[in-house]
Formats: sequence, C-alpha cells, structure tokens
Amino acid sequence: MATPSRPIPVLFRPLKGGRVVKHILLIGFGLVMLYPLLWMISSSLKPEELIFREPGLVPSHLTFENYTAGWTALKHPFGYYLWNSAVVTALSVVANLVACSLAAYAFARLNFPLKKLWFALMLGTIMLPHHVVIVPQYIMFSKLDLINTIWPLVMPKVLATDAFFVFLMVQFIRTLPRELDEAAEIDGAGYWRIFIRVVMPLCVPALATTAIFTFIWTWNDFLSQLLYLNNPDNFTVPVALRTFLDASSDSSWGPMFAMSIIALGPIFGFFLAGQKYLIRGVATTGLK
Repeated sequence: MATPSRPIPVLFRPLKGGRVVKHILLIGFGLVMLYPLLWMISSSLKPEELIFREPGLVPSHLTFENYTAGWTALKHPFGYYLWNSAVVTALSVVANLVACSLAAYAFARLNFPLKKLWFALMLGTIMLPHHVVIVPQYIMFSKLDLINTIWPLVMPKVLATDAFFVFLMVQFIRTLPRELDEAAEIDGAGYWRIFIRVVMPLCVPALATTAIFTFIWTWNDFLSQLLYLNNPDNFTVPVALRTFLDASSDSSWGPMFAMSIIALGPIFGFFLAGQKYLIRGVATTGLK
C-alpha cells in the first residue's frame, strides 16, 4: 500500500517567476533602506580619518576608539544624556497614555453637548503643522518661567494634544461591545470604574501602539528639545549628538556615529518588545 505523499514545506516550495521578481525587488528595496544604517555602523568602527576616504561598508581597519572617545567627549559621560532622554520619554509616554485614553473614552462612550463638533476640531489639529504653534508655545512657557526645563516637553502630553493617539484609541474603543459597559452598569459601576476595570484592560494593543510611537517620536525629537533646553546639564540625546558637530572647527564624525548607534539601542528594544501589539493596534484604527 502506497504511503500518502507529505506536503512540501513552504520554505522549500519552488517560487514562480512573478514571486521571484517580487522577492528580489523587496530584498533590494530593503537593502537600500538599510544602507544608511549599515554605513553608519561601519563608519563608527573606522578611524575618523578614513570615514570619508573609504565609502565602502567593510572597514579596512577596525577600531572601537570612536565609542570610548564619544562616551567621554562631552561635558558629561554620554550615559548622562541617555538618562535625561529616558526621563523625558518616560514622562511623555505615561502622560500620553493617561490623557489620550481619558479623552478617547469620553469621545467613544460618553454623551455631552457638541460632542461631534469637538471631535471634528480635535481631528482638525492633526493637519496643523507643529511649526505653527512653536512661537506661541515658546512665549507661553517663557512667561511661565519653564524654559530650560523638561516641562515644556511633557506638559503638552498631559493635555492630550496628540490628536492622532486620541483618534486611534477612539476607534479601538468603538470596536468593544457596549454590552460590557451595560453589564458593568447593572453591577453598579460608574464611568470611572468602567473605564479602569472594563475598557482599559481590553485596550492593550492601542495603548501599546501609543506607547511605542510616543517613545520613538519623543526620543528622536530634536527641534523641541533644542528650543527649550539651553543648559548642557539638561541636554537630551539628540541635542548632545548635535554638539559633536561644529561649523567653525573640526567635527567629531566618528564619535558622533558611535554614540548614534548606542542611541538607537533603546528604540529597537522598545519596538521589538511591543511589535505584536503595534500591528494589532494599527490594524483597528480604521474600523467603524
């Protein structure tokens, strides 16, 4: 009796002509996208005088001097600026999660006067360029004597000014059955208890998406941090990296590339830790 043939694993199935071309194009596009990162890694491992003489990715002379020199090149060790960025980013993430989830719950579940109008105005702020509000915000924080502190970077998050995350959470909460809220109301739960005990545990994908994007955007934010932080003791990673470059004298390209690689570590780690929640959260943004 002949034994039935086993299915061929997907990895070993021959690819058709169209799929081969598609895979080649995707791989080529991925290499083009990764080339700047690979070049920066390679440059951080080259002697500084060879960075622009040898444009290839394989260094002829391997050295780790850029990492040791870059870590101690500024007023403080580079870990000091990593800590400053970590504090600003952590406060921004927490503030965005709390404020945006509260605003989203109100828009998605509560009824109040002119709700649709306020929701439309909130969505309209997404189209407002950040550069338009820089001057009035700077004047306001200057009058509050908050320049050169981290509060101008964190306070907008406390007020749920990131409309994108509010909209994302509103769309996610709308996918949750209202019967859950009604069952909690029958048990005597109020709005706050429903929000904390029913809605938020089910919004983990949307919360994770908000946390990941807030982390990346805040960690990489250069303009706002350069604008409000003037004291080197308060510098964050993007501003500290800028000090390696000098328009009037020699720039420390090697140490800057090396510290840039180190600065990318937290972003990759945070992204990989919440990648599965990110996909689920973004996939629900357009529902209902």
